[in-house]
Amino acid sequence: MSEIALATKPIQKILFGSPGTGKSYKVREIANNSLQIQWNEQTKSLENTIKTVFHPEYTYADFVGKLLPQTIGSSVIYKFYQGHFLRALGLAYKHLVNNNNENVLLVIDELNRGNAAAIFGPIFQLLDRETDNWSTYDINLSQLEIVALLGSMGYDAQTTDKNIQVDGSNFDVFCKMTKMNLEMSDNQDGLRVLENLTSQRISIPRNLSIIATINTSDESIYYLDSAFKRRWDWEYVDVPGYGIEKIKDIAIEGRDEKWVSFVNKLNDFIKVNHHLIRRIEDKQIGVWFLKSEDNQVTKESIENKLMFYLWDSVFPRDRRPLEDLLSKGDKQSMKLITYSDFIALSDDFIDAIISCEWLTF
Repeated sequence: MSEIALATKPIQKILFGSPGTGKSYKVREIANNSLQIQWNEQTKSLENTIKTVFHPEYTYADFVGKLLPQTIGSSVIYKFYQGHFLRALGLAYKHLVNNNNENVLLVIDELNRGNAAAIFGPIFQLLDRETDNWSTYDINLSQLEIVALLGSMGYDAQTTDKNIQVDGSNFDVFCKMTKMNLEMSDNQDGLRVLENLTSQRISIPRNLSIIATINTSDESIYYLDSAFKRRWDWEYVDVPGYGIEKIKDIAIEGRDEKWVSFVNKLNDFIKVNHHLIRRIEDKQIGVWFLKSEDNQVTKESIENKLMFYLWDSVFPRDRRPLEDLLSKGDKQSMKLITYSDFIALSDDFIDAIISCEWLTF
């Protein structure tokens, strides 16, 4: 299985689309089918996977590592904590040194909610890959970062006044012994990892994949420049979304209408009013936009999340489409002044979308 795992090239991809289209499920499928990374039912997570979420306060230090104070008794010491990238890199390096050839996946959700260029910093240079699927370039790390990386690989590593100690030995001795073992087993990838560590440099190895997701409807986002975008493959996850077969029997609470059918009709309603909506493609929703309870999508979740999304993000400047929908085309009989006016008519809203009478307005 481990030989099969590295038979394909690593993945460096951004999944993008409207909210609720099942991008997280798509990540799981790619991990399983392309990288042989299995879903663990006990932990409810992918094996060999490090996951993070970017946000406006997330920094390079969170991504790579940072020095933080730690209180032990009456003393304060400083400890370097590995960031998500360093943890994923260490796990990938560990597999190569141990010659088990397992793939590792770094998942970044909400990539564009953080300042990706600043978060990646010099790691941006590592995104270019050669034909052997390793990074084209490498970058320097500080001694603290190297020690943290060794820790991520499973070694007991720490700094002293003059050197790095690994598993009780000086770093030079550790490197010599490790090199002998790797040469005996003709482990070329492991030797390459060791060469990086010896020179206090890193590159992304062939067994480390990175998949990021983007919700294109998010308004408060950071711009991704063209140089950053070029380093990735892009895949659009279309509405109504991925994994529909998993929820095809879910219905609207108190109605026979299936949730998948309702979402399709709602997206058609949004598209019919495209002339009043900026970036229409981003404003549609996927079938995973709302979660079900007891095989039903509740009226409460429709009121609190779906209707608010329509009010706040889809029709924030012009309520006429919603007014026309609820008045069944009688443009003089309905006026929505506040959001409470809208959700007070939630039953009428649900029934109006289901009926598709708005197609004749």
